[in-house]
Amino acid sequence: MTAIMLSSCAGNGKFVPESVADASDAQVSRVEPLSWWVGMNTPLQLMVHGDGISEYDVALEGAEGVRIHGVHEADSPNYLFIDVAISPNAKAGTYYLIFSKEGESFKRAYEIGERREGSAQRGSFSSADMIYLIMPDRFANGDPSNDSTPDTTEKSDRSELYGRHGGDIQGIIDHLDYISELGATAIWPTPLLEDNAPQESYHGYAASDYYRIDPRFGSNELYREFVSKAHGKGLKVLMDIVTNHCGTSHWWMADLPFADWIHQFPEYTGTNVCFSTNMDPNASGKDLEIQESGWFVPSMPDMNLDNPFVLNYFIQWAVWWAEYSGLDGFRVDTYPYNEKEPMSRWCKAITDEYPNFNIVGECWTSSIPQLAYWQKDAPNRDGFADAPLFSSRHSTSELGSALDLSKRFNSNLPAVMDFPLHDALRMGLNEGAGWGCGMTRIYEVLSHDFLYADVNNLLIFAGNHDTDRIGDVVGKNPKKLKLAMTLMATMRGIPQVFAGDELMMVSADRSQGHGGLRVDFPGGWPGDKVNLFTHAGREAQRLNTDGRPVYPGQAAELFDYVSRLFNWRRTAEVIHTGRTLHFITRDNTYAFFRYNDSSAVFVFVNNSDTAKTVPWSYYSEISEGLRDGVDVLTGAPVTVDDTTSVAPESALVVEFRR
Repeated sequence: MTAIMLSSCAGNGKFVPESVADASDAQVSRVEPLSWWVGMNTPLQLMVHGDGISEYDVALEGAEGVRIHGVHEADSPNYLFIDVAISPNAKAGTYYLIFSKEGESFKRAYEIGERREGSAQRGSFSSADMIYLIMPDRFANGDPSNDSTPDTTEKSDRSELYGRHGGDIQGIIDHLDYISELGATAIWPTPLLEDNAPQESYHGYAASDYYRIDPRFGSNELYREFVSKAHGKGLKVLMDIVTNHCGTSHWWMADLPFADWIHQFPEYTGTNVCFSTNMDPNASGKDLEIQESGWFVPSMPDMNLDNPFVLNYFIQWAVWWAEYSGLDGFRVDTYPYNEKEPMSRWCKAITDEYPNFNIVGECWTSSIPQLAYWQKDAPNRDGFADAPLFSSRHSTSELGSALDLSKRFNSNLPAVMDFPLHDALRMGLNEGAGWGCGMTRIYEVLSHDFLYADVNNLLIFAGNHDTDRIGDVVGKNPKKLKLAMTLMATMRGIPQVFAGDELMMVSADRSQGHGGLRVDFPGGWPGDKVNLFTHAGREAQRLNTDGRPVYPGQAAELFDYVSRLFNWRRTAEVIHTGRTLHFITRDNTYAFFRYNDSSAVFVFVNNSDTAKTVPWSYYSEISEGLRDGVDVLTGAPVTVDDTTSVAPESALVVEFRR
């Protein structure tokens, strides 16, 4: 990585653009980020790609206040990395990169715009929100004309479980009212960036262009319109991003900037999927190296974030999308498979640019201590804060500083996905009473809340796009589905509902893995026999997504139940930020209070097959003085006492004043 200073000019406003020819696509095929803004904290480093571009001197012309202060060559002669300084008083407008060699010159325009007012201080998602998770290809086809496009490889075939089905951004826009009516306040679509894999490209987790919305979903402009229209409905938008890997179809795979741009091995090496090596004080360096450097799957090359140019690229990319489209947060896929120190700096860079911005990482583990490790400000003392990572890439002379327990690693990752609660809920709902079984599983998970730095910033969920449908898990039992949703709506953290789970959609074929569980939302495609986006369609439904019967009106009943819960939750501050007091489970019931100084919510979950009486007097340490009880699900006044009975597989939710 050679740093070289080439010709660098500050714009003086006298440059005549017509005096220099425009660059051809071969001369400059890419400049990323696509644009930038005045007043950003994030340093700007342009990645320029073009035939033999490193042989050219480069200058910058335009208005004023913007200049080149460094140019770096890569291993490939077809790249330049250009450091651009933008002064606080710089003028927004069109600037020009001028490339010159032996009397030849050409230019590429570059836009530096004005930031939206208040952009840096934007809000984000929090425990006051309910996040609706959508897999766009399977949600709704709002524009059939883009189902297949000439410039992408895989074509639409709705009959293929693992194929593209045609859902798109317009389909989400068309059903924003449905999402809002459900009680959601934020939307998390799985990745929408171009994924040009020859097969299974529908999920989007193998990006082939980080700055382009997949044309089968829409365009960059339509994505920005989606965010704006969602905001108009009171809905926030999270972008699902992947820093750990790209796809083998990514354009740079044919010409890597640096040999170590991605992790490469003499032969294919997959990750060992053991991210406990990141916090294990006894882990071998080799195991850690394979965990973070091995490829996730053969079609997903592993990015090397230890390369500073790669890290800069991903910082700027995330900031660009946030600024360009007005995003409200990020979800980061496969978070612990990244190099952890660079990702700590990545998170810090994003939150330095947007201090209120929330980021949730997918840290898929059933271990509560391992999950807690990844959340910002967790009291970790593994010695990696200011020392090199302990791996085979470092010499043994570094081990002394690497194991210095006076230092503390901080991920700077604000939120994590609560997989331990997800696992406990799904197992517990299917079990009877017993030591460590049933509702006791949920109690035990929450008993470990002392390990988390911020329990309110845990993403809680009963299912997502990677796990079995909750409808499948509970055996298509609507009562159990209601219990799951009740818990999601009342427990600490940020609830997330996977699209269709509110209606108890099930897998088309559980034996077919992801392709089977990621079913199309009925009504999202022209010609669908039933439209579950409408009340009439939900009443009319007679077959579930596996083709098997449901009772008349089941979908309508479930939607109404979930909608009442989450619309109440919108304004229930006691749920958003209140404390939790729970009681040891009895006979497969679970009772807890969410409370603050002015109110309390009592939740009694009866997961048994018989009616249970609420032992109200047992809760006297908090129940005394509660008044004006209202049943959250019916709105009716209610007084809870030792005679109150809760039906089998049912829940009681009562809000009180204190």
